[in-house]
Amino acid sequence: MSEIVEDMQTNVNDKELNGSDLAYIGDAYYELYIRMYLINKGYRRPNDLHKLCVKYVSTESHNRIVKNIYEQLNDDELDAYKRGRNYNYHHKSKTSKMSEYLTSSGFEAVIGYLFINKKFERLEEILALSIKIIEEENNE
Repeated sequence: MSEIVEDMQTNVNDKELNGSDLAYIGDAYYELYIRMYLINKGYRRPNDLHKLCVKYVSTESHNRIVKNIYEQLNDDELDAYKRGRNYNYHHKSKTSKMSEYLTSSGFEAVIGYLFINKKFERLEEILALSIKIIEEENNE
């Protein structure tokens, strides 16, 4: 999917964005990527797609992914992760602990950082690894 968005014009410098902004972009990109991944696997029924998508995009899943990839993040990615995790959010998660929510936001910020900076090869690597982690955990 990264080929589709490589031509998108972005005049945004990631340093001008706060952690919440990076997580906002990362959340949108990650969810769209997962939805396209599931469609490409042949899932078509909306209810099935939704149930499957949640396995990949939940706070719990993001926490599992971070636990497995944290050591593989480079310094710039760790900086983005920390910006997303440490941002002073003014709302609370209704479905997860705040620490899990913050870790999830950190993951999303990494995805947002990679997207904004058009680091599509690395983005694809992280996304493929994320899918592998979730599918191994769910024995798919």
